[in-house]
Amino acid sequence: MSSNPFLETLHLKKYFPIRTGLFSTHHLRAVDDVSFILNEGESLGLVGESGSGKSTVARLIMRSIEPTGGSVAFMGQKIFEMDRRSLRKLRQKMAMIFQDASSALDPRMTIKDLIGEPLKLSALGEEEIRKRVTEALDLVNLPNSYRDRHPHELSGGEKQRVGIARALITTPKLVIADEPTSDLDVSIQAQILELIKNLVRNLEVTLVFISHNLAVVKYICSKVAVMYMGRLMELGSAEGLFRNPLHPYTQALCSAVIEPGFTVKEKRILLRDSPLSSIRSVAGCRFSARCPVAKNKCAYETPELIEVEPSHLVACHLS
Repeated sequence: MSSNPFLETLHLKKYFPIRTGLFSTHHLRAVDDVSFILNEGESLGLVGESGSGKSTVARLIMRSIEPTGGSVAFMGQKIFEMDRRSLRKLRQKMAMIFQDASSALDPRMTIKDLIGEPLKLSALGEEEIRKRVTEALDLVNLPNSYRDRHPHELSGGEKQRVGIARALITTPKLVIADEPTSDLDVSIQAQILELIKNLVRNLEVTLVFISHNLAVVKYICSKVAVMYMGRLMELGSAEGLFRNPLHPYTQALCSAVIEPGFTVKEKRILLRDSPLSSIRSVAGCRFSARCPVAKNKCAYETPELIEVEPSHLVACHLS
């Protein structure tokens, strides 16, 4: 790995206070000690069930919420130590593609205004902004005639293309895509995924791609981080992790994927019970209550995320 990583999260934590009684408050451990490194040009897939903390990690990287602990360094700058003015300047090199394009687009604005809005705070003139909007529309394969339309006149896939164009118009170095295809029809999903993959390659941006769909992550990303109840269970290259998943949770997720290229088990691994609440304090492995191969040790000792193969890390006593 590079001695100066492009993006680094270190012991990242985010606890949300939850009132459980008149005088008692507990904490929802949405993200609990998450560390990873992403080099420039790489694409990382954050995968896991709903509620695993993936989107919270994204919000912490963007500093749209403040952390409980830990740090995020982007291009050598520690995000949580920056003042508002410096952070605003750095955010011009970061962009986010949202899950629900409809709610992310102001219905009162035209497409040209929506795409060009991120440039309003720049020193660019109106003519240059119009030129950039035209280029952005072309980038996502939308005709220039869409400039004067409003979001309600577009299909779901077209709205997501507008969201992508809006994210890329500032020529960011880092793009975070938070389940950008989950609300789209299957046929449209394939088009948007192909668009994102080509843009990442051609524009040489670094990507954090959030999804619960392992097949999508395998297609898009070069690295994968598997999250469960706020913690990283496994981290490695997409090729190595999907070829040889080591954590029982990753194995269960992979066994549920019916796609060419996956090592399919003889039968699907069914997990018992439901995920525990992240409000409860878990002494051992977060996954132990549902793990089909858990041992006594798993219930009281938290496993560390350690390297068991070159660039392949897993948090499991059995690995």
